Amino acid sequence: MFIDHAVIEVKAGTGGAGSNAFRREKGVPRGGPAGGDGGKGGDVLLKADAQLTTLLDYSYRRHYKADRGKHGGGKNQTGRSGEDLILKVPRGTVVFDVDSGDPLGELLEDGEHLIIASGGRGGRGNTHFKTPTRQAPRHWEAGEDGEERRIRLELKLIADVGLVGEPNAGKSTFLATVTDARPKVADYPFTTLEPNLGVVRLRDFQSFVIADIPGIIEGAHQGRGLGHKFLRHIERTRTLALMIPVDTENIQQAFQALRAELEAYSPELATAPFCVVLTKTDLLPPDAELPKFQAQGAWAVFGVSSSTNRGLDDFLTALWKASRPSEEPTGDEGDQAWVP
Repeated sequence: MFIDHAVIEVKAGTGGAGSNAFRREKGVPRGGPAGGDGGKGGDVLLKADAQLTTLLDYSYRRHYKADRGKHGGGKNQTGRSGEDLILKVPRGTVVFDVDSGDPLGELLEDGEHLIIASGGRGGRGNTHFKTPTRQAPRHWEAGEDGEERRIRLELKLIADVGLVGEPNAGKSTFLATVTDARPKVADYPFTTLEPNLGVVRLRDFQSFVIADIPGIIEGAHQGRGLGHKFLRHIERTRTLALMIPVDTENIQQAFQALRAELEAYSPELATAPFCVVLTKTDLLPPDAELPKFQAQGAWAVFGVSSSTNRGLDDFLTALWKASRPSEEPTGDEGDQAWVP
């Protein structure tokens, strides 16, 4: 099950209390205070794990608490600090404080960590309260409480290319053809119910990641259909591929509808580089030209067929170039060959 959001409550460990102790040594009368400090409470951390792809674990359990620090001891012994609680999340997880709404950070790289609740400081023992006029203090401090927070976790998949299109636009078929991903493919709308990731491998060890999300229909930004729930998963992509079947009755209208939904959802997403892909070109007569339409703002227009592999080499090569940080998206053909 793909779960991309969760709300949990975390509490860092309370610090240990300081000790009220005195030296008791043979031959040392009036030894004085010797109470050690309490240990620090454990922190609560989030850690990115490349092996995870969903927040499913956090839908079963909501409350998490780190260990408290141990109390100080005699002979100025400091209590042991509480163990940190490490919660593993997928790469691409964004963290928010539920009560304030403030973002706390995001985890993008494997092993990256973020402290979301700090453990309480340990209390001071009576040793710290000795003064020239107060040789035997019996005062000590309790440990401080650890931070307590309600946290909202949101997962945004990390991919180089995002596929956008209406239901039955051929996105899942394309993903299954060019990657090892196995999304559900059928001849009815909304076959895709959750995002899918796939890795395209070109020759010379060059590869990039594609994200496929459920189909976008008109009014998706207002809650219609499924795609609006998953649009955030393509916000990190370097380029978008707007996929439109070549047998669509009005390709121009379909293109404008997709662009309008992206802009309505997020102005930033609407400014992302994009190309247009006319799918199912095997439905056209041999040697037929692609239908003409105005693809304003697109860096290229492609025609592909996932069933016959027509146009896939050129398209995937262009996507690889567009997904490179140092490359500007172009429609120029390259010499990279796709490895099926």
